[in-house]
Amino acid sequence: MKTIFRAGPCGIALLAFSAALGAQTPSSTDNTLTYPAAYFAEFGSVSVNDMLNRIPGIDLALGGNQVPSVNNANDRGLGAEGQIMVNGKRLAGKANETRAQLDRIAASQVAYIEIIRGTSGALDVRSSGQLVNIVLLEEQSEAALSVEAGMARYRDATVEPLGSLSYSGQAGSLQYLFSASVASAYQMQHSEELSVLANGIYNETRVFDRQREQTNKTLNTNLVYQLTPADRVALNGLVAQSHPPATLLRTITDLKSVPNRQTFEREHLPATTENWEVGGDYEHIFSGGDRFKALFIVNERNIDSVRERFVSAGIGLPETKNLYLQSDSRYAERILRSSHTLALREGQTLELGLEHARTLQDSGLLLGGRGPGVASPRHGGLTPVTVPNAFSAVEEVRSEGFAVHNWQVSPRLSMESSLLYEVSEISQSGDVNKSRDFDFVKPKLDLRFNASPRMQWRMSVEKDVSQLSFADFSANLNSQDEDRDTLEGNPDLIQEESWRYNANLDYRLPDDGGVLSARLFYYDVSNAIGRIDVSPNPQTLVSANGNVGDGEIFGLYMNASVRLGRFGLPQAVLNLGLNLEDAHIYDPLVAKTRTIIPIDRGSFRIAFRHDLTQYNASYGFTYQDGIGGVGGTGGNRVRYDIDTVLFYGIGKVRTELVAFAEKTAFDNLTFRLELNNALDTRTCFERKRYNGYLRNGNLREIERSCSTTGAQVQLKVRTTF
Repeated sequence: MKTIFRAGPCGIALLAFSAALGAQTPSSTDNTLTYPAAYFAEFGSVSVNDMLNRIPGIDLALGGNQVPSVNNANDRGLGAEGQIMVNGKRLAGKANETRAQLDRIAASQVAYIEIIRGTSGALDVRSSGQLVNIVLLEEQSEAALSVEAGMARYRDATVEPLGSLSYSGQAGSLQYLFSASVASAYQMQHSEELSVLANGIYNETRVFDRQREQTNKTLNTNLVYQLTPADRVALNGLVAQSHPPATLLRTITDLKSVPNRQTFEREHLPATTENWEVGGDYEHIFSGGDRFKALFIVNERNIDSVRERFVSAGIGLPETKNLYLQSDSRYAERILRSSHTLALREGQTLELGLEHARTLQDSGLLLGGRGPGVASPRHGGLTPVTVPNAFSAVEEVRSEGFAVHNWQVSPRLSMESSLLYEVSEISQSGDVNKSRDFDFVKPKLDLRFNASPRMQWRMSVEKDVSQLSFADFSANLNSQDEDRDTLEGNPDLIQEESWRYNANLDYRLPDDGGVLSARLFYYDVSNAIGRIDVSPNPQTLVSANGNVGDGEIFGLYMNASVRLGRFGLPQAVLNLGLNLEDAHIYDPLVAKTRTIIPIDRGSFRIAFRHDLTQYNASYGFTYQDGIGGVGGTGGNRVRYDIDTVLFYGIGKVRTELVAFAEKTAFDNLTFRLELNNALDTRTCFERKRYNGYLRNGNLREIERSCSTTGAQVQLKVRTTF
């Protein structure tokens, strides 16, 4: 296939593989690949996402540095990192982020798409990897209306509607996008569990079916107004709502009794989730090339849920309520960020800025059970059960000053260095009253060397400080263990810190043949978060999230995205990925060296896409799986607690096969058939329970459980007017 780019494609790297494919060295040293709209004309693209899907290796660019955070429980504030820009700008949003907007921008409005692999002070965001910039037409003659409608069918023959609507265009200096969507998240989960006592005697079986009726509704808007050639303002908003009520029927069979005795548990699980966000930014470009930018974000998320459990001796027989658990939480952010970028000299810029954020979380937990005492209407008509640290208000006030220096050292070498200084106060009130102050210095250095127009080395070192999850400060729900309804909070948590070292080699094959990449990383972690002992006495063992010590993380990620032109399929792309990970930390709670979640043993991915341009059709599949099974040192992920150990069958990556077929016909109508979880994968785990501390090794029970949600079929029809 003939290359249409402005410059020779940049690349992603495994040298031996590229040599075998006959890679050649182009003459250009440009850091930016440009895909004009004409490149996508033969594919009949409807949205920006359709266009991106035709670019080999796009997942590598959109995936950022791919390396998981050590403790990714939260992401407060905004920061300057990102992967996607529209017209060279980032959206002033978090929940309303750019990636979600790409299905709502019509392909007819795109002038070209850039893949930027260099660093520059002219960029609106920082990135440890590559940037994707969607450049829209400066003059759009008419607005575009994009419509998608469809349905999803689930394992129990339930059919739910799907749909989205977006309207975008330009009126003079105003660019606008309005969109609305309705998406089903219905789920029917079937689970089976076998419990075996330490002496090998079968204890019981548990079988349950959980049905979740969930529909997600979202409204978005994005407005950009060019006040003058030097002044730009933008405003965006999001309103989302979800009501995911669920029901559960559990059958418990006691295998120790003769005859086997059965107990039935029915759970009623109403819930609501609502969130909204408003963001805006202003930018001014000075005549000398300096730039000032200010933005704000205000958002809020409310989650309310109830769990009521009823027990009976048989279906249709009288029931007795024995559990009431109510959880309410409100999470809100208020963010202000401003920066000034100075052009120092040829090839050098300096950005100075400040970010100020106020984050709040209010949470409450009510637990009722059967027992002595006065029943309470607030506790579902059951007896109140005291939960320590159940009501809490946590507030963080954080300020961060930053300086970012970009230097184009030579035509082939660029360097970005940054220094961030963060100060914060975290205060907690309610059942626990406490206030703590923190300050951190976070340096970073990013070097990029273009060994050739196709090959690039990237190396970085940075100090990272994780953000604490406010949910860990107070008591919260436990969705991992039926025998333990709540988890203890810990108001004494401190942040995890790590030094991160990354090395990347990227290579792009000639003639738009694909991209190859290898990434090697090492993290030196301190104050890692895990489970710690907060037991009131040796007879009542209780744990909570706390700081357990120091550890190390290693990893090697290898990816290839290759166009199969050598095999007579120039419009087919094969994507291969292999991730290898290792991590270890000595955990005093269990008196052994263990792994660090979310670092697993690894995973692999195979994806294939073939565009049949002569038929305006395409098809493909993606298969992914983790490395390692359930249990022992060969398992993929293990979570230790004070008196239990849980061996997961999956980690970050679950076993899954997804397939699709797509056809454009009838004057720009695109029909898409998707099959998700095609293998009806069973997710399994094994839990071992101990008498007393796990480290003492007095095994009591082994639970082996598997669950499945079944395959899902979706049919969608899309068009743009």
